Amino acid sequence: MLAVLAACIYIADLVSKILVVEYIEGGEPVQVIGEYVQLRVIRNSGAAFSIGTGMTIVFTIIAAGVVIAILRTARNLRSLPWAITLGMLLGGAFGNLTDRVFRSPAPFQGHVVDFIQVFPATHFPIFNVADSSIVCGGILAVFLAWRGYQIDGTRHTGDEK
Repeated sequence: MLAVLAACIYIADLVSKILVVEYIEGGEPVQVIGEYVQLRVIRNSGAAFSIGTGMTIVFTIIAAGVVIAILRTARNLRSLPWAITLGMLLGGAFGNLTDRVFRSPAPFQGHVVDFIQVFPATHFPIFNVADSSIVCGGILAVFLAWRGYQIDGTRHTGDEK
């Protein structure tokens, strides 16, 4: 499940970035749902919310570390909810890592393609499929940990003494 979900997210992220760069970048934003959702291509050298702009190499190393950590953790995985969570995190991390490694301006210093803007009037940050997957996977990880679900399939309820 982890590998299938990660691959699906990665492919969706990669294909969507190829399409928006080819057909939307450099043009006017495309309205998708009225004034609420639009496609507007930007290149982000930083992390979420453009934090750390200019530190692309650092974020490349961090993303590679996250991918390696998830792959190592997957060996002990016996929980479907955690497989889904780690699949979302892995697909998203690998999607943005691909941009950082292969996109301009240089190898391992590439800028991530962001293109989804919700509520443009509020200046909410522009994001991509990988970012969405990482955020949703992170929220699910917090929920699973809070509810006591473990990677190995067990559940700690706090009642054990």
